[in-house]
Amino acid sequence: MKYRKLGNSGLIVSALSLGTMQFGKLMNMGGLGQKETDSMVRFALDRGINFIDTADVYSRGESESLVGSALKGMREEVVIATKARLPMSDSNFNHSGASRVNIMREAEASLRRLQTDYIDLYQIHGWDSVTPLEETLRTLDDLVRSGKVRYIGLSNYLAWQAATALGVQEREHLEKYATAQLYYSLVGRGVEHEWLSLAEYHGLGILVWSPLAGGLLTGKYDRKAPPPAGTRFAEAGRFVPFDKDRSAKIVDTVKKIAQRHGATPAQVSLAWVLSRPAVSSVIIASRTNERLAENIQSIDLALSERDLKQLDQATDPGTPYPKWMVLQLDQAEDPRAKVLDPERFADGGPWRDLRGSKW
Repeated sequence: MKYRKLGNSGLIVSALSLGTMQFGKLMNMGGLGQKETDSMVRFALDRGINFIDTADVYSRGESESLVGSALKGMREEVVIATKARLPMSDSNFNHSGASRVNIMREAEASLRRLQTDYIDLYQIHGWDSVTPLEETLRTLDDLVRSGKVRYIGLSNYLAWQAATALGVQEREHLEKYATAQLYYSLVGRGVEHEWLSLAEYHGLGILVWSPLAGGLLTGKYDRKAPPPAGTRFAEAGRFVPFDKDRSAKIVDTVKKIAQRHGATPAQVSLAWVLSRPAVSSVIIASRTNERLAENIQSIDLALSERDLKQLDQATDPGTPYPKWMVLQLDQAEDPRAKVLDPERFADGGPWRDLRGSKW
C-alpha cells in the first residue's frame, strides 16, 4: 500500500480507502451482513488500507453499525470518515440538511453506531441551500473544538460553493475543510474544469468516489444488454451519468492498455485516478474479498507516459469557457509567467493544446 497526506492536514491515509455502501440491506448495493463486513474490513486492513469511508445514510445507519462492530479492538489503527446531510427520515424534515440541529444529532448517532468517541473526518454530504452557511460551518467548528471530530470535509459541492465556505471559515477563524469527496473517473472528468485548481490552491485533498463509474470501467458488462439486476452497475449507474457510445470507446481503450500491462480494466482505471493531482485517496468497494484484492493491486500499476496520454486523449472532455480564456490570458499573455516558469512554454506552451488534461 502507498500512503498520502489527508489534504493539507498532518493525517496519513492509504491511497486506496474502503467504501462501505455494500454493508447493510437497505441500499441494495451488496447487502453484506456482519460476518461479511468483519471479513472484508480485516481483509482490507491486512493489505495496508487504514482509511474507511461511510455515511449515516448508507442503509440508514446500518453500514455505520456494521463497521463499528467490525472495528472493535482496532479503532486506533483506522481512520474513520463518515458523513451527514441526506435524509434519515421519510417524514421528519429536520432529520435532513446541514442545520445545527441535524448535524449535532447525526454526529452523536454516528458516534454511537461506530462505537467510538471521535470521528476522524466528518463530511457534509452536499450543499444545503436552506440552512445559512455560517450555521453549518460554526456547528462543524464546535464539533472539532469539542473533540468529537478531528477534521472536516465536504462532498458534492460546486467549486464556488466550496470557495465561499473556505472564505467564511478563514474570515471567521473557523475550522477549515480539509477534504472534498467528489466523483471522478475516466468517463467523468468534470472536476477538472474548476475543482482541481481549487483543491490544489487551498490544499484540499480530493477523496474520489465511484472511480469505476459504478462498475462501467471494469469492462465486464455487455454494452448492448441491460445491466444485470442486483449488480452494483445496475444500481450505481442510475446516478452516475455517462454517454453510452463514448463510454464504450473509452472502455475499449482501457482494455487495450490493460492487456499491455497484464492487468484488468479496473486496475488501469484506478491507477489513472491515483495519478491525478490533489487526490488524497480513492475509495474502492466490492461485494467480495477477491474483487477487492484485484482493485487493491492497482496501487502497484505504474502507467507510462504513453498510457496516460492515450487515456487522456480518449477521455478528453474538452475545456469549457471561461477556463480556456483564463488559460490563454494567464499563461500566454502575461510576460511574467514566461519568466517565472519558462519550461511551460518550451514546446509551444498552453497555445499548443488547450484541451489536454495537463490543465
